[in-house]
Amino acid sequence: MEGNQSWIAEFILLGFQLSEDMELLLFVIFILLYTFNLLANGMILGLISLEPRLHTPMYYFLSHLAITDVAYASSHLPNMLENLVKHKKTISYFSCTMQMVSYLAFASVECLTLVVMSYDRFVAICHPLQYTVIMNWRVCTFLAIACWACGFSLAIVQLSLFLRLPFCGPQKVNHFFCEIRSVLKVTCGETWINDIFLLADGVFILIAPISLVLVSYVRILWAILKIQSKEGRKKAFSTCSSHLCVVGFYFGIVLMVYMIPDDNNREEPQKILFLFYTFFNPLLNPLVYSLRNAQVKAAFHRLLQKRRTV
Repeated sequence: MEGNQSWIAEFILLGFQLSEDMELLLFVIFILLYTFNLLANGMILGLISLEPRLHTPMYYFLSHLAITDVAYASSHLPNMLENLVKHKKTISYFSCTMQMVSYLAFASVECLTLVVMSYDRFVAICHPLQYTVIMNWRVCTFLAIACWACGFSLAIVQLSLFLRLPFCGPQKVNHFFCEIRSVLKVTCGETWINDIFLLADGVFILIAPISLVLVSYVRILWAILKIQSKEGRKKAFSTCSSHLCVVGFYFGIVLMVYMIPDDNNREEPQKILFLFYTFFNPLLNPLVYSLRNAQVKAAFHRLLQKRRTV
């Protein structure tokens, strides 16, 4: 390209420098993980919709979490798999923009949904007698809509700030998908406004929610310790530990990626963290909530028994 150019046709995703044989091997591994992600989260959604005993606020929000996990992975994995099998690294400007908006939106929705689930567990354990009044379906619907609306609103703001930026020269993005900070590094324009809004989003989506989750679980732990029944304490710990495991994994990786100052020497480790998050976080939710949750396992067994009797 000659001179400055405000519009470009495509980006080059550098990803990982691998041989063609290794790319094919990774394609097989990644498509198996992606398929398992779709099946596992689909199973959670199916169980929740078919089993009346799972029609509670906790599983209502879990269903939104499953939808978010599938949508997040599907926002950029198909393009990544296509590039691996065809041994190409290009992505159109439009597709890259859609990837950025999608992953920002769905990651934000997932974060807010985890906070709402923490609040749900807090009300269930600390205020059990008022639980059905506080967490009625009108409140649950409002909270779910608020999570989705906030997530997409933040992504649209970032999109509007990104579209104003000019580009020039070869657009080589050092990532395996269009991660916003990596794409901002190849622009010719000033990105300080984008950086400020990304930091503000990080505070709103990460720091504030983590603080709320920690406060909720301190209160929950205190309430659990006051439970006289050993069986009651075990049940409460079982329910909360599943959610706490998911929250810790999710926020831990995102904090390492976004809240630590950017450094060119950390680009390769960050790509590995993103890869780990992209494939294993969507699998963690159905695995944790199915293997560690007695209600989900019981619902699965009842569904199998119904199928056998038909």
